[in-house]
Amino acid sequence: MKRFLILILALALPALSVPAQYRTDAVFDELNDSETVRSFKEHVGFLASASLEGRKAGSEGEDMAADYVEDILSRYGVQLVSPKGGGHFGLAAESGDTLTSRNVIGLIPGYDKALKDKYIVIGANLDAPGCDTYTVDGEERTRIYYGANGNASGVAMLLELARILQTNRIQLRRSIVLVAFGASGETFAGAWYFLNRSFTDISGVEAMVDLNMLGTGADGFYAYTSSNPDMTAIVESMNGQLQPIVPALTTEEPYPTDCRAFYAQEIPSVLFTTGRYPEHGTEKDTPDILDYDTMERELEYIFSFCVSLVNGAAPSFRPDRDRRQAGLPEAAISYYDVDVRPSFLGSRDPKQFMDKWVYQYVKYPQEAVDQGISGRVMVSFIIDETGAVTDVKVTRGADPLLDAEAVRVVAASPKWKPGRHRGKKVKTAVTIPVEFRLTKNMTFGIKK
Repeated sequence: MKRFLILILALALPALSVPAQYRTDAVFDELNDSETVRSFKEHVGFLASASLEGRKAGSEGEDMAADYVEDILSRYGVQLVSPKGGGHFGLAAESGDTLTSRNVIGLIPGYDKALKDKYIVIGANLDAPGCDTYTVDGEERTRIYYGANGNASGVAMLLELARILQTNRIQLRRSIVLVAFGASGETFAGAWYFLNRSFTDISGVEAMVDLNMLGTGADGFYAYTSSNPDMTAIVESMNGQLQPIVPALTTEEPYPTDCRAFYAQEIPSVLFTTGRYPEHGTEKDTPDILDYDTMERELEYIFSFCVSLVNGAAPSFRPDRDRRQAGLPEAAISYYDVDVRPSFLGSRDPKQFMDKWVYQYVKYPQEAVDQGISGRVMVSFIIDETGAVTDVKVTRGADPLLDAEAVRVVAASPKWKPGRHRGKKVKTAVTIPVEFRLTKNMTFGIKK
């Protein structure tokens, strides 16, 4: 009898396991997701859910989104600046009523006693367009503007950035203030309130990083610095390093965002975004349009950028003015910001300089060949008003032997045609990578 029962159970078990083996729903598709991608999906899934009804400024849905951000920041160990459920502010609506919204503010203290009272603000707006009603054949229907990419993606990025910054807080010299801004769609009210009412040490804020619409990275990833030379230089330096993805610098503001309020207070700012997308501001802005894998690569880049910003020299809002006041010569303008870029042998593409000069005349040091040393050397230099190459230096080295050779060949450059800005010749700052790669079939080789 026992043998018969065991046989029956053995036959039944495979049948019970069939549904699990052949599931075709989204859970099966997500089995290969990384922990970060799963977190992104969780955050966006909640923030862009129908229950929040589009997170319109001042709505219950926006308040629920704020509660969610508080809970996640607390779970990640980030110190909340405002009391739980607090951070509210009032805003006069067009109807004459007072719209009530709120900011959620977290803090990661810096370790450096000399810099811990200096702050880098990282922010993303909470709200979206909300919902409206319309009539079809006499039947009233509700249309929800879910705002998955605009801006649940930015808030999700803020939360996951908070997690890895908190985990690596021992590396951070300055303090980081993380803000989910309420009522951004209402003339950036949350950002204004933060700057003018709620945060008491605005003089200590040295820069702002804005995270907005970061979910469509397959179509591009951009950094908008409002042409601030110092912020642009940090982006360029980061882009010269080995990164999973790098943003394209843009001089055109993709969308008006909260960084405008900081710029108005003369605080250097950068906006990271994946730019314009057709579903923006429509009911089709749903979680399924987001590219979560690319978001993960963006997160790695933005984390590295923030660490560099937190630990490096403070950017200046008006570096030329500050240099003049300090009795220093006028700073060079970034290659990407001048109106007319410098040209080498008739081309404004730096690749011409690399191909026609650098890789034609660079010599792989024999000692480096013997020791099997290779790598990439980031070299910065100034093209002055006469076209001469000056101030050549290594911004990221590979090895002293390779660094010296890269500087030598760049410093020996013939004159360029200088760049122009606002109708006059100017000093232009350029950064290039010089790569040294050993090859199998040659004594040495230089990668072009």
